[in-house]
Amino acid sequence: MRGANGNSSFGWMLLIRGQVIAGIGLIWMLAPQLPKLGRLPGDVLIERGNSRLDFPIVTCIAISVVLSLVMWASRALSR
Repeated sequence: MRGANGNSSFGWMLLIRGQVIAGIGLIWMLAPQLPKLGRLPGDVLIERGNSRLDFPIVTCIAISVVLSLVMWASRALSR
């Protein structure tokens, strides 16, 4: 069924993305024992004297993989 001006697919896309974001928020609230972002094993932390270098390389990779999967799934569902 098409909307008034043929934009019903855009509405479905917004609905699905909103549900995905709500699901991530629910998981985030209900699972406090999951590792916090920025503190995953493999993240680099160097402390010397008064200086500190914190480079969350594994966190960046994990976020990139998750966002790539979400974008792939949204494109696959929109076809």
